Amino acid sequence: MNDDERRERGMATRRAVLGDAHVQRAEARRNAFNGEFQDFITRYAWGDLWQRDGVDRRTRSFITLSMLLALGRDDEFVLHVRAALNNGLTRDEIREVLMHAAVYCGVPAANHAFKLAQDVFDGLDAER
Repeated sequence: MNDDERRERGMATRRAVLGDAHVQRAEARRNAFNGEFQDFITRYAWGDLWQRDGVDRRTRSFITLSMLLALGRDDEFVLHVRAALNNGLTRDEIREVLMHAAVYCGVPAANHAFKLAQDVFDGLDAER
């Protein structure tokens, strides 16, 4: 598969997981400085990694939420709470990720993640 095919496949996955609105915003911010990086993450994260057999998208969302919480990557965590819902995780399952993380990543990290996830849920509820 060439880079153009990998990027096209990656964009389809990126849209399915993150939503059209997010991808459109990211593409609108694309410029000479970050364009190469946008291509990189689209091809390799979304075109390769999220396409691998072995682990389904729901499981990848569980893993991704856990890692982002542990690393304190708030903006990406919020983005992936929405992605997890798109991938079929329930709010209860997301809560269980955060509860589990309280033991392994620390209560302060989980406490903050609960706040961030609740903000996402409140925003989605307000959109309805």
